[in-house]
Amino acid sequence: MSGFRKTYLPLVLFAALLAIAPEAISKDYYLKILTLCCVHAVIVAGLTMLLGFAGQISLGHAAFYGLAAYATARVTVVHGLPMEAGLGIAILLAVVVAVLIGIPSLRLTGHYLAMATLGFGVIVYLVFKGATEFTGGPTGFTLIGRIPRLELFGYSFTSEISYYYLVAGVLLAVLLLCLNIINSRTGRALRALHTSENAAQTAGVDIARYKLFVFVLSAVFAAIAGFLYAHWHTHVSPSSFNFMVSVKFVTMVVLGGMTSIWGAVVGAFFLTILPYFLQEFEHFHDVEIIIIGLILIISMMFMPEGIVGAVDKGRRFVLQLLRRSKGASSEEPSHD
Repeated sequence: MSGFRKTYLPLVLFAALLAIAPEAISKDYYLKILTLCCVHAVIVAGLTMLLGFAGQISLGHAAFYGLAAYATARVTVVHGLPMEAGLGIAILLAVVVAVLIGIPSLRLTGHYLAMATLGFGVIVYLVFKGATEFTGGPTGFTLIGRIPRLELFGYSFTSEISYYYLVAGVLLAVLLLCLNIINSRTGRALRALHTSENAAQTAGVDIARYKLFVFVLSAVFAAIAGFLYAHWHTHVSPSSFNFMVSVKFVTMVVLGGMTSIWGAVVGAFFLTILPYFLQEFEHFHDVEIIIIGLILIISMMFMPEGIVGAVDKGRRFVLQLLRRSKGASSEEPSHD
């Protein structure tokens, strides 16, 4: 299989699967779950680029997600601006904040980015809860006004199926961009700094610039997801953007597989669907946290390559066995 087909054929097949999925779903309830899966996959794709390919850990991406959601809510509800302005401001805010956090922390070695984003995420969450005049406080933005359904560039996405196809299209565009970056000079530079920052710097890689680039890119993906979430759910509250949500996003990366962009899809879909199976438990939110912790530990200990990596390893093992079996049968002596 050529490199082009190996890279882009899975994307074509996934696009076809997303296109026909609504035909197999009879209720809007399940379509809403699938839409949320796609929203989360957009965020996790950026985190996979950051964590899996560049080796930089962020524990605050729920904050970028939330900042974008609240930003577009205020722009459209309070100030009455068009939703295109909400999208632009959400992305611009994510870029500015990511640069302000990234420049001082990414120039240092070690896990300074993880600590910086952890602190940033906690502060932003407390602001969401405490700044009632701007965010609605713990109750959420409903105290200020109802966030409208999305109308973008003259198109209205008021039905569940139209919104699903919009979010699915955004996810496919994000995956295509990630695949192009991975197979470019930038992707090779990211993998080099993940392997060894000193070796990458010796080879001429501007590690500070590339780390800042991928951090800002992942923040932009989170902002786009936050914008889509706000105008789909039509309500935002601090609980949707707390520290555990950031941990859940990182767990999606680890579970799916850090070395493949498809791991983002697998991990995001799996852990987004999981809570809906746990709702029969009385304290299912606590059960979910325990399960996420166990998944993170088990994945790191026994399946560090994630689900996608484990499946690929199993596929290569089976192919190797088949080749050996074929070789052994061809070497059997003739009895003629």
